[in-house]
Amino acid sequence: MLKRRLGLDDTQLDNVIAMIRLLDPRPGQAFDHHEESYVTPDLIAHYTPQGWRIELNPDALPRLRIQPDYAALIRRADKSDDNTFMKQHLQEARWLMKSLSSRNDTLLKVGREIMSHQFDFLEHGEEAMKPLILANIAQLVEMHESTISRVTTQKFIHTPRGVFELKYFFSSHVGGNENASDAYSSTAIRARLKKMISEESPRKPLSDSKLVDLLAEDGIKVARRTIAKYREGLGIPSSSDRKRLA
Repeated sequence: MLKRRLGLDDTQLDNVIAMIRLLDPRPGQAFDHHEESYVTPDLIAHYTPQGWRIELNPDALPRLRIQPDYAALIRRADKSDDNTFMKQHLQEARWLMKSLSSRNDTLLKVGREIMSHQFDFLEHGEEAMKPLILANIAQLVEMHESTISRVTTQKFIHTPRGVFELKYFFSSHVGGNENASDAYSSTAIRARLKKMISEESPRKPLSDSKLVDLLAEDGIKVARRTIAKYREGLGIPSSSDRKRLA
């Protein structure tokens, strides 16, 4: 049918098909060098009738086991070099599996302690984030701060609000002692600032001093220079630059 419509003989048609096969059906990919990066969360937070639960993600756990036939080959009474070699590797395999189990137990323990402080975040968002530092968790789980830092680095948790690195839930306190009722998380204050500015009048934007006053009305005492620093960190211009006449 193609030959008839195009007026080609067999050789010409074969040449056309060969040329088409050399073409790239997705030419744009040659200019796209971005590699997609997907995060597999190590922990999962989900709500149950009994409350929030934090569990290990089974899809993120390495599936390891010792081959029974391999272990059966090792005879305790055999002193041969081959049997000694296999015993050593069997011990190393068991040690590795025990270490992974211990690592998972530590991750789950630390993750549960972190989220027990931040359950309000799961229900209300960033504005409900509480102050939390490595030392708080280290004391609760009786581990060194450096251990907590390693455990939470590049370890992620899946929540109804998205996937977050565990380090995201650590935030310095602002306004009083970190354990006092008047202490607020810097993350929560940034979230409040962002919300207030998003709801301001374009013709009369909120100055840093006005933002300080509004936060004070809610019991949050923050210096104006701190507000300016947080605003700049969020990439939000000053009130004069945000003002629109029309």
